[in-house]
Amino acid sequence: MSPPPVPYRVVRRWWETPDTNTLRLEPVDRELPPFSPGQFAMVHCFGRGEIPVSGSAIPTTGGLGFTVRAVGAVSEGLYEARTGDVLGVRGPYGTGWELEKAQGQDLLVVAGGIGLAPLRPLVRHAAADPRPYGRLNVLIGARTPTDLMSRVEARHWPTTYTGVTVDRPDPYWRGNVGLVTGLIARARFEPGATTAFVCGPEPMIRAAARELAQHGVPAGRIRVSLERNMRCATGTCGHCQLGPLLLCRDGPVIGWDVAEPLLLVREL
Repeated sequence: MSPPPVPYRVVRRWWETPDTNTLRLEPVDRELPPFSPGQFAMVHCFGRGEIPVSGSAIPTTGGLGFTVRAVGAVSEGLYEARTGDVLGVRGPYGTGWELEKAQGQDLLVVAGGIGLAPLRPLVRHAAADPRPYGRLNVLIGARTPTDLMSRVEARHWPTTYTGVTVDRPDPYWRGNVGLVTGLIARARFEPGATTAFVCGPEPMIRAAARELAQHGVPAGRIRVSLERNMRCATGTCGHCQLGPLLLCRDGPVIGWDVAEPLLLVREL
């Protein structure tokens, strides 16, 4: 049986893209256990329901940050939440990026669209204390310039290489045009000593992971975050099944060596 949601109050909200907001939440009375980058919560909009949302900010002083795109009834309710509103949160659930296992390695982050949100805590952590790691590369792709998240913040990340590209430029765009996979060749990393982290739409994840593998990054060191229809977050209902895995329990972050053969199987 799932635990009841813990009340969290919206203390700040900011615009990311025309259909995406980030909410900063603080506990009303008690805090949930600490989240690790890559883990998710079930975020409850009272009167509408709940959806899984990966943490996009994990402040050291408490509280949580969630980035929400308005694509359905629940996500629209969260998107419309105002400062002072109370939401319910359950978690943390699932696996994280396991950045601690990448010490001594070059880091290569590949994000597509809103997939940058679950990767932001990882990038911020690595940028805040780069000593345990090698070179940090961040590659960001989006459909259009207006769909790019963290445009200002990304300019200030102390990376070895930050690449940004869009599929469809507007008349004012002066940056790269094309798929985010095209930026991998520009990054600076030692393939055999690199851990990659990939999040975005599933076709982009497949393409990026395969491109990384072709560049020599071991499949077991390519970490991908997969999305399925999560309902209970406890591995009970089976809605998020992917082959032998239940992604709410065994994911959402798994190695490409595990994910690739499962994604090759056509779903019914």
